Amino acid sequence: MHTSVEELFEALWQHYLTVTPSALKIHDLLGGGKAIVNDHVAFRTFNHPKLGLDKLAAHFLALGYEQKGEYHFEAKKLYARHYEHPDPAAPKVFISELLLEQCSPTLQRIVARLIDQVDDTLPEQKDFLYSGAPWQISHADYKTLAAESEYAGWMAVYGYRANHFTVSVNHLEDYDSLDAVNSALKQAGFRLNDAGGEIKGSPDVLLEQSSTMADTALVQFTDGEASLPSCFYEFALRYPKPDGELYTGFVAASADKIFESTNTASG
Repeated sequence: MHTSVEELFEALWQHYLTVTPSALKIHDLLGGGKAIVNDHVAFRTFNHPKLGLDKLAAHFLALGYEQKGEYHFEAKKLYARHYEHPDPAAPKVFISELLLEQCSPTLQRIVARLIDQVDDTLPEQKDFLYSGAPWQISHADYKTLAAESEYAGWMAVYGYRANHFTVSVNHLEDYDSLDAVNSALKQAGFRLNDAGGEIKGSPDVLLEQSSTMADTALVQFTDGEASLPSCFYEFALRYPKPDGELYTGFVAASADKIFESTNTASG
């Protein structure tokens, strides 16, 4: 496992950029050459004993992270938790998992075939969180998964990597609102996720979020290749709680719509 938070996040960032080249352009646009503070990074997995949420979380717990909130997304059949580091400058971590037992027998069979290909030692390996898809899948199986669960389809082709990084709007020098960030992004030609509105959340729930629609990357299947939505960049503006401290949790209703940034069917 990694010995420092910085080293792990740098490895995650470099791996994320391989399928999300727009993130560097956004970085330059919003940061103007200055460092960007990362609010949180999100990961996806299946709730299988071999590769479940806890296997991913172990890498962060080993670096001093602590479990905080938990979240349920009934319609998408997902469960999630978020983790924070005692150092508030370290990015928060959001890990979700697909509840396989709530999915169709067909989906469960395909996912079982994928997981059977994975070495039992993978979750302990240093690069597990940026190892990509540790299995082979056919285009037909991918389409079957994606038709039932966009999340499962994405997971089957992209595997273990940062699903998104998130700019902390609170720390941007040149922008004082999420609206201003969104305007700059659209002016520069980036497409935003408008599921549930471009801005998810509100000052009332102490968190506003927006995100780009995912980049596309070429995916190799056992029987060909296809360009599919990869990863996206998110933007978060946090508001102070009554005690004056910034809210550090997540809002399930907003996160639910953020998941749709990787949808293939988005207009």
